[in-house]
Amino acid sequence: MIVPERLRPGDVIAIVAPSSPFDDERYRRGAAWLAERHRLRVRDDLQVRHGFLAGDDDRRRTELNDVLRDPEVRAIVAARGGYGATRIVADVDWGALRRHPKWIVGFSDVTALHVEASRVGVASVHAPMVAWLGDADEAARRAWLNVLEGGAVDPWEVETVVAGEVEGVAWGGNLALLDACAAMGRSVVPEGAILFVEDCTERPYRLDRMLTSLLVGGHLARVRGVVVGDLTDCTPGPDGVAADQVVRERLARLGVPMVARAPFGHGAVNRPFVIGGRCRIAHGRVHFDESRV
Repeated sequence: MIVPERLRPGDVIAIVAPSSPFDDERYRRGAAWLAERHRLRVRDDLQVRHGFLAGDDDRRRTELNDVLRDPEVRAIVAARGGYGATRIVADVDWGALRRHPKWIVGFSDVTALHVEASRVGVASVHAPMVAWLGDADEAARRAWLNVLEGGAVDPWEVETVVAGEVEGVAWGGNLALLDACAAMGRSVVPEGAILFVEDCTERPYRLDRMLTSLLVGGHLARVRGVVVGDLTDCTPGPDGVAADQVVRERLARLGVPMVARAPFGHGAVNRPFVIGGRCRIAHGRVHFDESRV
């Protein structure tokens, strides 16, 4: 796994919009905060709208290819998630990411980009995006910078679901996107993966369908442990079955250590971590290796 160099003050950060349009005011506040420490590279048409997309496929694909191929860019941060990244990933020059390693930063729909980065062997950062940073408090912003600048990540306090200790490679993100990427044939789960999953606004039966598809399709065969994050607004249907009940029951079939209620995803707290970095589940905590690999 290639680990991009840590960010330093003055480095170039490219802001991209590979998915949905975004709130202008929140974005401007987040970008202004980033600009206090780094140089920003932003296309003039970043805020264009094309229905539910931040521009047509050609605009978003070209934008991503340009910054991947630019050796001066040290990190690529999404303005927002939403929907649309899966429409362009198959036509992106991912080889450029290996030639010019840089951090890809985001979550939610950006999971599709994390899957591609992992597939070509480059670590990335599951973390809030620019618009989210616009309303973030100082502690959340410091945590964001800390991961990208190579600082130590504090252990997470979590709930043990299936007891056991395990160490492996952090991999995953948004469940709906992991399922979509697997269906597209784009997903390559690393050996010894610790699966991180979260989602939002999905009915429990849909979570069940996605997890069953991943399990039966053999996509999780290399998973060594599971970390379940926020299942935000995944409200029960008339049957009353809860989302966390479904996720725990399905993933318990892997027979590996599992923890839940981890502080990442679409909830109020979304702590960053390195996809492709080493991590360990032990004694009700998730530990992250400072050396990252």
